[in-house]
Amino acid sequence: MEKLLLLFCNWSTLGVCAALKLPQISAVLAARSARGISLPSLLLELAGFLVFLRYQCYYEYPLLTYLEYPILTAQDALLLLCAFHFNGNVKGAAPYVAVFVASWFVLPLQKWIMDLAMNLSTFISVASKFAQLQYLWKTRDSGTVSALTWSLAAYTCATRIITTIMTTGDLTILTRFVIMLALNVWVTTTVLRYRKTAVKAE
Repeated sequence: MEKLLLLFCNWSTLGVCAALKLPQISAVLAARSARGISLPSLLLELAGFLVFLRYQCYYEYPLLTYLEYPILTAQDALLLLCAFHFNGNVKGAAPYVAVFVASWFVLPLQKWIMDLAMNLSTFISVASKFAQLQYLWKTRDSGTVSALTWSLAAYTCATRIITTIMTTGDLTILTRFVIMLALNVWVTTTVLRYRKTAVKAE
């Protein structure tokens, strides 16, 4: 039974993550606008994904426990480029790309750097969610923000709590997923709230 639960959580997480950002990317492309999306939030989220992925690779954790992160990173990078494009500043993405690529090689140079970065990545990811929340609170408009994307992110956090408990038991990773679950649910409800507000206003 435990093995079946683990398999279900791993593969359903991968399935969901394969399409996680697609509703958001689709909404941005359809509207030809990144209205409602916080650029700082996206940058922080991508940084958090990269550190988390590097941490898992560094400690050689089972591939199935983090295979979604290369997919999420690629989708986030695409969404970020779309946001820069529709904000009319594609060249502005270049310094961030350079920093992300350099970080990939610098992080594993020392164990203490890797561990510190992982602990900081949770705060970075929290800051990412709060940046999006703050943007929503300020504008009171969810614009092209996809509630489906955020709710799917909440689901993947829930399944990863289960798989972490059942495999590595890494407390740092477990804490991260619990916090991310709560914040993803919070962003989802905020997006839905301001979508209803916008509909009523019309």
